[in-house]
This record gives sequence, structure tokens and C-alpha cells, in this order.
Amino acid sequence: MDASVTDVVRAALAPRGVLRVALNHANFLLVPAPASEGRGVAADLGRELGARLGVPVTFIGYADAGKVADAAREEVWDVAFIGADAARSDVVFSPPYIGIEATFLVRESSTASTPDEVDRPGIRIGVADRSAYHLALQRIIRQATLVPADGLPASAERFHHDGLEALAGLRPHLVDVVTRTPGGRVLDGAFLTVQQAIGIPRGRVAAAEWVAGFVREVLMDGTVAGLVARHGVRGVTVPPGGAVEGDVGAGGA
Repeated sequence: MDASVTDVVRAALAPRGVLRVALNHANFLLVPAPASEGRGVAADLGRELGARLGVPVTFIGYADAGKVADAAREEVWDVAFIGADAARSDVVFSPPYIGIEATFLVRESSTASTPDEVDRPGIRIGVADRSAYHLALQRIIRQATLVPADGLPASAERFHHDGLEALAGLRPHLVDVVTRTPGGRVLDGAFLTVQQAIGIPRGRVAAAEWVAGFVREVLMDGTVAGLVARHGVRGVTVPPGGAVEGDVGAGGA
């Protein structure tokens, strides 16, 4: 148990005597299996939180980050591993512990060579509805048209079967899409650095402050980098105890 954990902190973070950890199934990099299996970087960080608090941990799975954020106001989870975004206003976020580039997959015939060049009239962009990069693109895109779909597989399917000109997503996912279904190319560069963080339901001030310190510690002592290596996660960056470069406050999938 961590000596910095006071009764106030423990009551704020685990008011029911167990730490309920929400996991986002859409983020396959950090949550590679159903929450019930408790595998991956996010689950292991949840266990570390519980160990330092001195309480047992239970995992709750959600289909996407939007559903996790919606559930914050219902007080059904205590911490959540999703991306930080101002649009998720019922959640207070820790500093980011991992960054993931979001970019576009375009067709081989596309003239776009950078993410900025995708925002043109007549371009339709497939995107997973309410993902962090969807929230960001709603702020960024001025000329192209966003075509949201219910989740990552559905957005890729729309790109292929509806003849969309571009598909937005996390770079590792887009590379996987191209590998499985040739005919496109993933653009260099990113329109967003997706910042994965630990979320706490708004109003739990003591919990939020302690979790922020926890994230800084596991970055500085190499815990996060070690978990990334252990699970063989590729396509992510681990900040050296500080902030991820890029769009600060932008959320993850």
C-alpha cells in the first residue's frame, strides 16, 4: 500500500471498498481483450492503482470511450482509462500516460500527402462515432464531410463499401486495415496526438489530485514504459513524466 494514500483519498477513489476500473474495448492497443480477462496496459495500470490503494480491483468493459464518459455521471465506475477531451465534461483527467498518433487512410489515387490536405470540399471521411479523434475532427474540419459509424470496424467497412475518400483513425489501426485490405495508404504525420489518461468522475477532488501524482510516478519510474514493452504495444509514445507533445487535452479512442 502506498504511504501517500490517506483515508480521504481511499474514500474518494474507492468509496465502495473496491476500485471499479472502466476499460474502453475500442482501444485495442491498451485493452486487447474483454475487460473480464483483465489483460493489457490499461488493466495492469488499474491493478497497480488498486495495489497502492490497498483495495481489490474489478474491471468494467465498454464498447467505446463515449459510453465510458456517459457513464461517469451515473457513478458506476471509479477510474476510467480513456482519452482526455474537454467535450467529456463529466470527467476530470490525469496527465496523459501514453500518446497515439491519429491520421488518415486515403485511397492510392488520392493526391493528399499530409493530413491537412484531406480537408477539402467533396472529401468524405469515415470515423468512429464519438471517438477522441472524431471529437477533435469536429473542431478541425472545415471543408470535408465527416461520416461517423458505430465503432472502428463499422467505420472501416463504410470506407471500403461506400467508397469514402478517407478514413480517420489511430495509426496502428489504419496500418492494420491497409494490411488486411490493400488499396490505400496511410498518410505521414498526424492531425492529433491522442492522449490516453486516467479519468475520474467530476467532483472527486482528492481522487483526481492523487491520481495525477500516481501517473507522474509511473511515468518517471518506468512502469508505463515497462508495460508497453511487456505487452508488445507498438505505435505509441510514452512521455517522460510530463505531457505528450501535440494537441493537449485531446482524447483517446
